[in-house]
Amino acid sequence: MRTGARLGIDVGRARIGVARSDGAGSMALPVETVPRSRGGRDDDLATITAHADELEVVEVVVGLPLSLSGGDTPSTGDARAFAAALAARLSVPVRLVDERLSTVSAQGALRASGRPAKRQRSVVDQVAAVIILQHALDLERSSGRPPGNLVTRDDA
Repeated sequence: MRTGARLGIDVGRARIGVARSDGAGSMALPVETVPRSRGGRDDDLATITAHADELEVVEVVVGLPLSLSGGDTPSTGDARAFAAALAARLSVPVRLVDERLSTVSAQGALRASGRPAKRQRSVVDQVAAVIILQHALDLERSSGRPPGNLVTRDDA
């Protein structure tokens, strides 16, 4: 298992969930929910880049929303484009990792914790990012290989 902090990203249409791992790469923790930039602005990319720099991450993991059958969804292209834009800005690897059912799992976890549905919106993306990152960390620990697929600057 490689050491070093990582960022986990859950890209949504309105919000982006951000999580981080500890330096050992064993546990994912929530960071924040970033409003999604629109109209050519890239405030969201700047915020995530700042987190990556501040935490001195060794890698960024972006959730790739696939259908249950493994095919693309309407959000798949958006996540790929966002990951490519991040890869173009960062000096660390960006990887796409299957995130099937992460938001559903996050909503279930929040419900189970007793958080009312109306109060879930502000944190559900962070919880989904934690789930995505923890899944990636667990995959690497069990396989000995980095998870998902590497995004290159050429993908931008």
